[in-house]
Amino acid sequence: MFTSFFPKPKVFFLTACLWLLAAILLWYGGARGWGQYIGLPASEGDGDVVDLSYFWTNSFLWFYIYFTVFLVVFYGFWAVLSPHRWQNWSILVSGFLIFVTYFGVQVSVVINNWRGPYFNLIQKALSAPNSVSASELYLGLLTFLVIALVAVAAFVLTSFVTNHYVFRWRTAMNDFYMDNWTRLRSIEGAAQRVQEDTMRFSTIVESLGISLVSSVMTLVAFLPLLSSLSRHIVALPVVGVIPQPLVVAAILWAVFGTVLLSVIGIKLPGLQFLNQKVEAAYRKELVYGEDHVDRAGPITVQELFANVRKNYFRIYLHYTYFNTARSLYLQADNVFGIFLMIPSFAAGALTLGLYQQIAGAFNSVANSFQFLVNSWTTIVELLSIHKRLRAFEASLDTSGRMTHSEPTAVA
Repeated sequence: MFTSFFPKPKVFFLTACLWLLAAILLWYGGARGWGQYIGLPASEGDGDVVDLSYFWTNSFLWFYIYFTVFLVVFYGFWAVLSPHRWQNWSILVSGFLIFVTYFGVQVSVVINNWRGPYFNLIQKALSAPNSVSASELYLGLLTFLVIALVAVAAFVLTSFVTNHYVFRWRTAMNDFYMDNWTRLRSIEGAAQRVQEDTMRFSTIVESLGISLVSSVMTLVAFLPLLSSLSRHIVALPVVGVIPQPLVVAAILWAVFGTVLLSVIGIKLPGLQFLNQKVEAAYRKELVYGEDHVDRAGPITVQELFANVRKNYFRIYLHYTYFNTARSLYLQADNVFGIFLMIPSFAAGALTLGLYQQIAGAFNSVANSFQFLVNSWTTIVELLSIHKRLRAFEASLDTSGRMTHSEPTAVA
């Protein structure tokens, strides 16, 4: 699954995480100010820009260079340490997808910056008639639409590159299994593992990976903002005044939802795995029945289908209470942010624009911490596929004598 596409996967992913963490810590530890040494000094107002000029401020131009240097150094290290046929895609394109994901998060930051002054303008127009012209409001909307076009472009580009990335990963797995096909072909459901599971595995892993990176990047971008905005919150319901109220509330709320759904859905991965086994057994007997008159008899087929039905009914039961808990949590999540700000509303401590900024930042941070909540059903599916492919690969010689294609140029 991973060896076919990444060089020395266990060490690779460990070093990738450590390298990314080092880049983030160094950036916030002072490196974001190093742009001044190459003629790109940061300005105090760079982080509060509300239009597209945000993306070519000195701070952002320096970030482009900083990210590129870290990516190239990491790529060069692995290209020398362990050359791999797919290293351009597994390293360089992975880095590009991380960057585009971060860029999309920054678009959200600009939109959140835009909310404050624009909704304050609306509040002024409502409280003092004729104090704001219609052209000012139209111009504000136009600014938003231009930013939104950048968000659309980033989304389309990410989707296009991701589709090609996923297919390259699937190709790598397909080539790996085909190189070892003589030892895999006798395993039940071998054809399905190579044709379907490789496709689904690469697609889901990439989707979850992008979501995870997006969540981390969103936290990096919005946590400082939410921490700054917390000073406008008078108190929280029930608990009263606490330090960093919105940050604490977002973390605790997300932890509660994650633990709740993890406990309730703990049996789902095993049931999905079993479901694929009984489906494969049923399908295999029907395939044999196409060529052999003594196979796929009524009694045998009925027994195999009874196993399929039994497992599906168990899955339906478990998903019933899982979906109940998940839906209730997500519905409560829709109003949780407003609930937290009610004491501040009552005290008149917030303007409409400030509320919009706080709500946007809080929802971004809360959704990031809720990665497992929002992705749990997909994770369940991935775990079941991973179990099937691990069982499939278990028949190969784990001593290192598995067959690999020689490195070649890859389009």
